[in-house]
Amino acid sequence: MYALVLAAASAAEATAAPSGGPTDLLLQFGVEWKYVIWQFISFAVLAGVFYQFAIKPILSTLDDRNARITQGLKNAEATAAELEKAKRDSAVLIKQAQAEGARFIDEARQTAKELADRQQKEAAARAADLLVKAQQVIELEHKRMLAEARTEVARLVVATTQRVLAQELSEGDRARYTTAAARELTEIKT
Repeated sequence: MYALVLAAASAAEATAAPSGGPTDLLLQFGVEWKYVIWQFISFAVLAGVFYQFAIKPILSTLDDRNARITQGLKNAEATAAELEKAKRDSAVLIKQAQAEGARFIDEARQTAKELADRQQKEAAARAADLLVKAQQVIELEHKRMLAEARTEVARLVVATTQRVLAQELSEGDRARYTTAAARELTEIKT
């Protein structure tokens, strides 16, 4: 509002005073040279301070940032090359590990087969030993049973003989007893 009043007052003075040129025109609008010069000096000082303390640090920060970005890109390229080399190296190592793993598996299979064969042979040998021992035990048991049977037959013969001697036997009874005893003995032997 104050500026409007000043502009109106200046316009009134301008109409009252005779016009003499551009300086009079500037004076009519309230422009004074001493203030213009001071404003120019203030602006120059402000621009210098602003450049020194604001623009210059920002520009150096931007330059540093650009240098770091450039260095980062170089590092990224170097890292990409190292990564590619590491990929090739790891592929070679993986192939070697696969070959070695396959060799280990083959060796393990071969060892397992040999172990299974050896255990099978040992089991067959043990089974054969068990069969031999079982046959020996059966044979011994058979001989023992035959001996027991002979003993029993002899005891029966003696008991029968005692009964027969206690009784008088006819010739037919004696022949029958003798045949029966002989038959029993032959059956026991077989």
